[in-house]
Amino acid sequence: MVSVEEQLELIERGAVEVISREELKNKLEKSIKTGVPLTVKAGFDPTAPDLHLGHTVLLQKLKNFQDLGHNVHFLIGDFTGMIGDPTGKSETRKALTVEQVAENAETYKAQVFKILDPEKTTVAFNSTWLSKLTSIDMIKLASELTVARMLEREDFKTRFETGKPISIHEFMYPLIQGYDSVAMQADVELGGTDQLFNVLMGRDLQRSRGQEPQIVITMPLLEGLDGVNKMSKSLGNYIGITESADNIYGKLLSVSDELMFRYFSLLTDLSTREIEELQQKVKDGILHPKEVKKRLARELTARFHSEEAAVAAEENFEKVFRKGGVPDDLPQYSCDATEPVLLPNLLADAGLVKSTSEGRRMIKQSAVSVDNEKVTDVDTLIKPQGDILVKVGKRRFCQIVFK
Repeated sequence: MVSVEEQLELIERGAVEVISREELKNKLEKSIKTGVPLTVKAGFDPTAPDLHLGHTVLLQKLKNFQDLGHNVHFLIGDFTGMIGDPTGKSETRKALTVEQVAENAETYKAQVFKILDPEKTTVAFNSTWLSKLTSIDMIKLASELTVARMLEREDFKTRFETGKPISIHEFMYPLIQGYDSVAMQADVELGGTDQLFNVLMGRDLQRSRGQEPQIVITMPLLEGLDGVNKMSKSLGNYIGITESADNIYGKLLSVSDELMFRYFSLLTDLSTREIEELQQKVKDGILHPKEVKKRLARELTARFHSEEAAVAAEENFEKVFRKGGVPDDLPQYSCDATEPVLLPNLLADAGLVKSTSEGRRMIKQSAVSVDNEKVTDVDTLIKPQGDILVKVGKRRFCQIVFK
């Protein structure tokens, strides 16, 4: 049995707030004394089909609890997902359909077990209990929160002051999330720093119903590849956990030296002592930052794929980017054009860029080469003969074959 102090050290690692540490300590002491593990939950609304590394910060903390022998509940908010979490939003979110939520939820179930142990994880859906609440139950639940209290939330306050609409159902979201903790009798709930208001609601509702209030642990929002903004698909600074091994490995090598240690702390199983030793060796010049970054890239690539895939990705990276080669799994695009094709259009058709305008921009930035020759003229025409090797940026290759 791991001691209370050892458990606290692992649980608090990387956390922003623990509300409260003394209560958590008491719960851990009781757990050791009775042999009953804590019930730990984290909720995820299935609003998109794929998870990225930013989402896995909470999953990694769940894994910490799992490694300590506690009961981990991965809660899929299939009910709340149809409302749409208003946290941090400047306008009302578009509600998802039942079909969209169900489809995304299935992909979540498959992805989380790249980190969590499926034998030790309970997957729950909050529609199980929320769909059973009657209209009277909902009215009673709504009576437990005032409009003044809700407007304490920064995002709601901002929208109210700027005259942007707030729908009544958005006020219900924190209450419903809080009710999840009541239904699950949670001992601990994890959430990002932007979820503090919502997870504290669980403490309030548990207390009002005679339950021992849950411990709230907030985790930081992971910065994306730009090192500034939080990781987000909309900003394009993300690493998706379903991306290819080559993409994950290559993207991780692009993070800054400062950010890589934050990734080590929030996303890996390395202890605080091991991470501090790596930092000291880099500082003393014993280790080059690139070697430490390669270790991070190998570990996370192996987690989401396999050890073999991580080794292959590293070898491929060395071949392509250090030695000027091309990837082994070079994608191909067959083009049946009979007349010369504008290069920006060809880039978009081959999937190397999202649009012709992006293609033109990349050409102007000297980021496009055809058969290893840089192209800077956006009006370049490609003759439909044989095949050509096209490269965009550092990692996008395609062999275009003309029929």
